[in-house]
Amino acid sequence: MGLDPALSEILACPQDKGPLYFVAEQDLLYNPRLGRTYSIDNGIPVLLIDEGSDADPATAAALDARIASGELSPTFEQ
Repeated sequence: MGLDPALSEILACPQDKGPLYFVAEQDLLYNPRLGRTYSIDNGIPVLLIDEGSDADPATAAALDARIASGELSPTFEQ
């Protein structure tokens, strides 16, 4: 379903309060600092610490590479 662009600009990780990265094809938000992902259900981010999950190492590495290449942008700049 995606994520409202206006909403994505204000989203922060519930754990460390830093920016997240929207991964559209997987409908999730990723925090590279903690290696955590948060799902998006019907366009609504589920930003509860207990509902997040640790990304497996291969997924985290792939997402980190996409961030490094500039393919994924943070929800806000620090």
